[in-house]
Amino acid sequence: MERLHSGAPMPAHLRGSIMALGNFDGFHAGHQAVARRAIELARAQGRPAVIATFDPHPMRLFRPETPWFRLTTLDQRERLFARAGADAMLVFDFTRELAALDPLSFVRLLVDWGVAGVVTGEDFTFGKDRAGSTRSLAQLGAPLGLAAEAVPPVTGADGEIISSTRIRKALQSGDCATATRLLTRPFAIEGVVQHGDKLGRTIGFPTANIDLGHYLRPAYGIYAVRGLLADGRVLDGAANLGIRPSFDPPKELLEPHFLDFAENLYDQRIEVQLIHYLRPEAKYDGLDALMAAIAKDCDDARQILAGTPHLA
Repeated sequence: MERLHSGAPMPAHLRGSIMALGNFDGFHAGHQAVARRAIELARAQGRPAVIATFDPHPMRLFRPETPWFRLTTLDQRERLFARAGADAMLVFDFTRELAALDPLSFVRLLVDWGVAGVVTGEDFTFGKDRAGSTRSLAQLGAPLGLAAEAVPPVTGADGEIISSTRIRKALQSGDCATATRLLTRPFAIEGVVQHGDKLGRTIGFPTANIDLGHYLRPAYGIYAVRGLLADGRVLDGAANLGIRPSFDPPKELLEPHFLDFAENLYDQRIEVQLIHYLRPEAKYDGLDALMAAIAKDCDDARQILAGTPHLA
Protein backbone atom coordinates (compact mmCIF):
# COMPACT_ATOMS: atom_id res chain seq x y z
CA MET A 1 0.00 0.00 0.00
CA GLU A 2 1.51 3.30 -1.10
CA ARG A 3 0.61 6.77 0.17
CA LEU A 4 0.80 9.44 -2.51
CA HIS A 5 0.31 13.20 -2.36
CA SER A 6 -1.24 15.39 -5.01
CA GLY A 7 1.83 17.60 -5.20
CA ALA A 8 3.90 14.79 -6.69
CA PRO A 9 3.56 13.04 -10.07
CA MET A 10 1.66 9.77 -10.22
CA PRO A 11 4.19 6.90 -10.32
CA ALA A 12 4.30 5.13 -13.66
CA HIS A 13 3.06 1.82 -12.26
CA LEU A 14 -0.09 3.51 -10.90
CA ARG A 15 -1.03 5.42 -14.03
CA GLY A 16 -4.18 4.19 -15.73
CA SER A 17 -5.82 3.63 -12.34
CA ILE A 18 -9.44 3.47 -11.33
CA MET A 19 -9.89 5.93 -8.46
CA ALA A 20 -12.44 6.01 -5.67
CA LEU A 21 -12.78 9.73 -5.02
CA GLY A 22 -14.22 11.36 -1.91
CA ASN A 23 -13.30 12.58 1.53
CA PHE A 24 -13.99 9.20 3.15
CA ASP A 25 -13.60 10.43 6.73
CA GLY A 26 -14.74 7.50 8.81
CA PHE A 27 -14.72 5.16 5.80
CA HIS A 28 -18.18 3.97 6.80
CA ALA A 29 -20.38 1.45 4.96
CA GLY A 30 -21.35 4.01 2.31
CA HIS A 31 -17.73 4.94 1.63
CA GLN A 32 -16.83 1.26 1.50
CA ALA A 33 -19.40 0.71 -1.24
CA VAL A 34 -17.73 3.39 -3.39
CA ALA A 35 -14.29 1.90 -2.79
CA ARG A 36 -15.54 -1.62 -3.45
CA ARG A 37 -16.98 -0.61 -6.84
CA ALA A 38 -13.74 1.14 -7.85
CA ILE A 39 -11.67 -1.88 -6.89
CA GLU A 40 -14.04 -4.22 -8.75
CA LEU A 41 -13.66 -2.14 -11.92
CA ALA A 42 -9.90 -1.95 -11.51
CA ARG A 43 -9.53 -5.69 -11.10
CA ALA A 44 -11.86 -6.42 -14.03
CA GLN A 45 -9.83 -4.10 -16.29
CA GLY A 46 -6.42 -5.10 -14.98
CA ARG A 47 -5.74 -1.62 -13.62
CA PRO A 48 -4.38 -0.29 -10.32
CA ALA A 49 -6.96 0.70 -7.69
CA VAL A 50 -6.45 4.01 -5.88
CA ILE A 51 -8.56 5.52 -3.10
CA ALA A 52 -8.26 9.30 -2.83
CA THR A 53 -9.02 11.48 0.17
CA PHE A 54 -8.60 15.15 1.11
CA ASP A 55 -6.45 16.65 3.85
CA PRO A 56 -7.18 18.91 5.53
CA HIS A 57 -10.92 18.50 5.28
CA PRO A 58 -12.37 21.35 3.14
CA MET A 59 -14.35 22.62 6.12
CA ARG A 60 -11.13 23.04 8.10
CA LEU A 61 -9.72 25.24 5.35
CA PHE A 62 -12.75 27.50 4.97
CA ARG A 63 -14.03 27.45 8.55
CA PRO A 64 -10.97 26.90 10.74
CA GLU A 65 -12.91 27.79 13.89
CA THR A 66 -15.12 24.69 13.49
CA PRO A 67 -14.81 22.32 16.48
CA TRP A 68 -12.84 19.15 15.80
CA PHE A 69 -14.92 16.60 13.92
CA ARG A 70 -12.57 14.04 12.34
CA LEU A 71 -13.50 10.36 12.65
CA THR A 72 -10.17 9.04 11.36
CA THR A 73 -6.59 10.14 10.90
CA LEU A 74 -4.74 9.68 7.61
CA ASP A 75 -2.86 6.74 9.13
CA GLN A 76 -6.12 5.04 10.05
CA ARG A 77 -7.56 5.68 6.60
CA GLU A 78 -4.47 4.23 4.98
CA ARG A 79 -4.90 0.99 6.92
CA LEU A 80 -8.62 0.87 6.14
CA PHE A 81 -8.02 1.50 2.43
CA ALA A 82 -5.37 -1.23 2.33
CA ARG A 83 -7.73 -3.66 4.03
CA ALA A 84 -10.36 -2.82 1.41
CA GLY A 85 -7.92 -3.92 -1.31
CA ALA A 86 -6.58 -0.64 -2.73
CA ASP A 87 -3.11 -0.49 -4.20
CA ALA A 88 -2.52 3.09 -3.13
CA MET A 89 -3.98 6.02 -1.23
CA LEU A 90 -3.80 9.46 -2.82
CA VAL A 91 -3.99 12.42 -0.45
CA PHE A 92 -5.24 15.58 -2.10
CA ASP A 93 -3.41 18.36 -0.26
CA PHE A 94 -6.46 20.60 0.03
CA THR A 95 -5.23 24.14 -0.49
CA ARG A 96 -6.92 27.32 -1.62
CA GLU A 97 -5.28 26.80 -5.01
CA LEU A 98 -6.89 23.38 -5.37
CA ALA A 99 -10.22 24.71 -4.12
CA ALA A 100 -10.11 27.50 -6.71
CA LEU A 101 -9.92 25.13 -9.68
CA ASP A 102 -13.03 25.14 -11.84
CA PRO A 103 -14.58 21.72 -12.52
CA LEU A 104 -12.92 21.27 -15.93
CA SER A 105 -9.49 22.11 -14.54
CA PHE A 106 -9.96 19.56 -11.77
CA VAL A 107 -10.96 16.89 -14.30
CA ARG A 108 -7.92 17.74 -16.41
CA LEU A 109 -5.77 17.33 -13.30
CA LEU A 110 -7.08 13.79 -12.88
CA VAL A 111 -6.40 13.04 -16.54
CA ASP A 112 -2.87 14.46 -16.29
CA TRP A 113 -2.24 12.02 -13.43
CA GLY A 114 -3.23 9.21 -15.73
CA VAL A 115 -6.50 8.34 -14.01
CA ALA A 116 -8.62 6.21 -16.34
CA GLY A 117 -11.81 6.10 -14.31
CA VAL A 118 -13.37 7.65 -11.22
CA VAL A 119 -16.00 6.26 -8.86
CA THR A 120 -17.75 8.60 -6.41
CA GLY A 121 -20.84 8.73 -4.26
CA GLU A 122 -23.89 10.35 -5.83
CA ASP A 123 -23.56 13.40 -3.57
CA PHE A 124 -19.96 14.13 -4.60
CA THR A 125 -19.21 17.74 -5.57
CA PHE A 126 -15.95 19.31 -6.70
CA GLY A 127 -14.38 22.43 -8.12
CA LYS A 128 -14.70 26.07 -7.13
CA ASP A 129 -17.83 26.76 -5.07
CA ARG A 130 -18.63 23.03 -5.38
CA ALA A 131 -19.89 23.73 -8.88
CA GLY A 132 -19.08 20.24 -10.17
CA SER A 133 -21.45 17.29 -9.71
CA THR A 134 -21.34 13.63 -10.62
CA ARG A 135 -23.19 14.47 -13.84
CA SER A 136 -20.69 17.15 -14.84
CA LEU A 137 -17.81 14.86 -13.86
CA ALA A 138 -19.05 12.31 -16.39
CA GLN A 139 -19.76 14.95 -19.03
CA LEU A 140 -16.40 16.71 -18.68
CA GLY A 141 -14.42 13.49 -18.37
CA ALA A 142 -15.82 11.61 -21.36
CA PRO A 143 -14.12 13.71 -24.10
CA LEU A 144 -10.84 13.40 -22.21
CA GLY A 145 -11.03 9.64 -21.83
CA LEU A 146 -11.99 9.68 -18.15
CA ALA A 147 -14.85 7.37 -17.24
CA ALA A 148 -17.00 8.30 -14.24
CA GLU A 149 -19.50 6.33 -12.21
CA ALA A 150 -21.55 7.27 -9.14
CA VAL A 151 -22.62 4.80 -6.46
CA PRO A 152 -26.02 5.38 -4.84
CA PRO A 153 -26.26 6.01 -1.09
CA VAL A 154 -26.19 3.03 1.24
CA THR A 155 -29.00 2.77 3.77
CA GLY A 156 -29.01 1.05 7.13
CA ALA A 157 -31.51 -1.37 8.59
CA ASP A 158 -33.67 1.62 9.56
CA GLY A 159 -33.85 2.77 5.94
CA GLU A 160 -31.86 5.97 6.61
CA ILE A 161 -28.82 6.92 4.56
CA ILE A 162 -25.51 6.11 6.22
CA SER A 163 -23.41 9.26 6.61
CA SER A 164 -20.54 10.67 8.65
CA THR A 165 -22.98 13.22 10.08
CA ARG A 166 -25.15 10.45 11.53
CA ILE A 167 -22.08 8.77 13.01
CA ARG A 168 -20.90 12.00 14.64
CA LYS A 169 -24.34 12.61 16.16
CA ALA A 170 -24.41 9.06 17.52
CA LEU A 171 -21.01 9.44 19.15
CA GLN A 172 -21.89 12.82 20.61
CA SER A 173 -24.93 11.23 22.26
CA GLY A 174 -22.96 8.25 23.59
CA ASP A 175 -24.60 5.81 21.16
CA CYS A 176 -21.60 3.60 20.39
CA ALA A 177 -23.76 0.78 19.02
CA THR A 178 -25.15 2.93 16.20
CA ALA A 179 -21.72 4.34 15.37
CA THR A 180 -20.26 0.84 15.24
CA ARG A 181 -23.05 -0.42 12.99
CA LEU A 182 -22.68 2.45 10.51
CA LEU A 183 -18.87 2.33 10.50
CA THR A 184 -18.84 -1.51 10.43
CA ARG A 185 -16.30 -1.30 13.28
CA PRO A 186 -16.04 0.65 16.55
CA PHE A 187 -14.97 4.28 16.47
CA ALA A 188 -11.32 4.32 17.52
CA ILE A 189 -8.96 7.02 18.76
CA GLU A 190 -5.27 6.49 18.02
CA GLY A 191 -2.44 8.25 19.80
CA VAL A 192 0.84 8.02 21.64
CA VAL A 193 0.61 7.16 25.34
CA GLN A 194 1.74 10.18 27.36
CA HIS A 195 3.22 10.54 30.81
CA GLY A 196 0.65 11.99 33.20
CA ASP A 197 0.40 12.69 36.91
CA LYS A 198 0.46 8.90 37.56
CA LEU A 199 -2.25 9.11 40.22
CA GLY A 200 -4.04 6.16 38.65
CA ARG A 201 -1.02 3.98 39.22
CA THR A 202 -0.84 4.92 42.90
CA ILE A 203 -4.48 3.89 43.48
CA GLY A 204 -4.26 0.64 41.54
CA PHE A 205 -5.78 1.78 38.24
CA PRO A 206 -2.96 2.85 35.90
CA THR A 207 -4.12 4.58 32.74
CA ALA A 208 -2.67 5.08 29.26
CA ASN A 209 -3.25 8.79 28.64
CA ILE A 210 -3.93 9.81 25.04
CA ASP A 211 -4.51 13.29 23.65
CA LEU A 212 -7.73 13.60 21.63
CA GLY A 213 -6.00 15.60 18.91
CA HIS A 214 -8.23 16.51 15.98
CA TYR A 215 -10.80 13.79 16.57
CA LEU A 216 -14.46 14.47 17.07
CA ARG A 217 -15.25 14.82 20.78
CA PRO A 218 -17.71 12.03 21.66
CA ALA A 219 -19.91 12.37 24.73
CA TYR A 220 -17.75 12.92 27.80
CA GLY A 221 -17.98 10.02 30.18
CA ILE A 222 -16.86 6.50 31.04
CA TYR A 223 -16.64 3.85 28.33
CA ALA A 224 -16.02 0.14 27.98
CA VAL A 225 -13.11 0.07 25.54
CA ARG A 226 -10.70 -2.17 23.69
CA GLY A 227 -7.07 -1.26 23.18
CA LEU A 228 -5.21 -2.40 20.09
CA LEU A 229 -1.45 -2.56 20.62
CA ALA A 230 1.15 -2.32 17.87
CA ASP A 231 2.11 -5.96 18.41
CA GLY A 232 -1.42 -7.12 17.66
CA ARG A 233 -2.63 -7.72 21.21
CA VAL A 234 -6.16 -6.65 22.11
CA LEU A 235 -6.86 -5.43 25.66
CA ASP A 236 -10.20 -4.94 27.37
CA GLY A 237 -10.62 -1.91 29.59
CA ALA A 238 -12.60 1.00 30.95
CA ALA A 239 -11.77 4.58 30.02
CA ASN A 240 -12.56 8.12 31.07
CA LEU A 241 -12.99 10.42 28.09
CA GLY A 242 -13.34 14.04 29.08
CA ILE A 243 -11.92 16.64 31.43
CA ARG A 244 -11.61 14.64 34.70
CA PRO A 245 -13.81 16.82 36.93
CA SER A 246 -12.34 15.29 40.11
CA PHE A 247 -8.94 16.79 39.26
CA ASP A 248 -7.69 20.35 39.18
CA PRO A 249 -6.99 21.77 36.69
CA PRO A 250 -9.31 19.95 34.27
CA LYS A 251 -7.51 18.43 31.30
CA GLU A 252 -9.15 16.86 28.26
CA LEU A 253 -7.85 13.31 27.77
CA LEU A 254 -8.76 9.77 26.88
CA GLU A 255 -7.58 7.65 29.82
CA PRO A 256 -8.07 3.90 29.34
CA HIS A 257 -7.32 1.49 32.18
CA PHE A 258 -6.71 -1.97 30.74
CA LEU A 259 -7.95 -4.89 32.79
CA ASP A 260 -5.43 -7.43 34.10
CA PHE A 261 -2.58 -5.58 32.38
CA ALA A 262 0.44 -3.96 34.01
CA GLU A 263 3.00 -3.39 31.24
CA ASN A 264 4.57 -0.04 30.43
CA LEU A 265 2.91 1.58 27.41
CA TYR A 266 4.53 5.01 27.60
CA ASP A 267 5.48 6.48 24.20
CA GLN A 268 3.79 3.62 22.36
CA ARG A 269 1.15 4.30 19.72
CA ILE A 270 -2.10 2.49 20.49
CA GLU A 271 -5.66 2.56 19.22
CA VAL A 272 -8.61 2.65 21.63
CA GLN A 273 -12.04 1.50 20.44
CA LEU A 274 -15.12 2.94 22.14
CA ILE A 275 -17.41 -0.06 22.64
CA HIS A 276 -20.10 1.06 25.10
CA TYR A 277 -20.94 4.27 26.96
CA LEU A 278 -21.27 3.44 30.66
CA ARG A 279 -22.11 6.77 32.29
CA PRO A 280 -21.31 10.51 32.32
CA GLU A 281 -18.27 11.93 34.08
CA ALA A 282 -18.73 12.72 37.77
CA LYS A 283 -16.86 14.58 40.48
CA TYR A 284 -16.03 12.68 43.68
CA ASP A 285 -15.20 13.82 47.19
CA GLY A 286 -12.00 11.98 48.02
CA LEU A 287 -10.03 9.06 46.64
CA ASP A 288 -12.12 6.36 48.32
CA ALA A 289 -15.25 7.37 46.42
CA LEU A 290 -13.26 7.71 43.19
CA MET A 291 -11.68 4.27 43.60
CA ALA A 292 -15.04 2.66 44.31
CA ALA A 293 -16.53 4.22 41.17
CA ILE A 294 -13.59 3.10 39.02
CA ALA A 295 -13.83 -0.44 40.40
CA LYS A 296 -17.52 -0.59 39.47
CA ASP A 297 -16.81 0.82 36.02
CA CYS A 298 -14.20 -1.87 35.47
CA ASP A 299 -16.61 -4.59 36.56
CA ASP A 300 -19.32 -3.23 34.25
CA ALA A 301 -16.87 -2.97 31.35
CA ARG A 302 -15.61 -6.49 31.91
CA GLN A 303 -19.15 -7.88 31.79
CA ILE A 304 -20.09 -5.94 28.64
CA LEU A 305 -16.90 -6.78 26.78
CA ALA A 306 -17.17 -10.47 27.63
CA GLY A 307 -20.29 -10.59 25.47
CA THR A 308 -19.02 -8.32 22.69
CA PRO A 309 -17.05 -9.84 19.78
CA HIS A 310 -13.90 -8.05 18.73
CA LEU A 311 -14.22 -6.07 15.47
CA ALA A 312 -11.02 -4.79 13.88
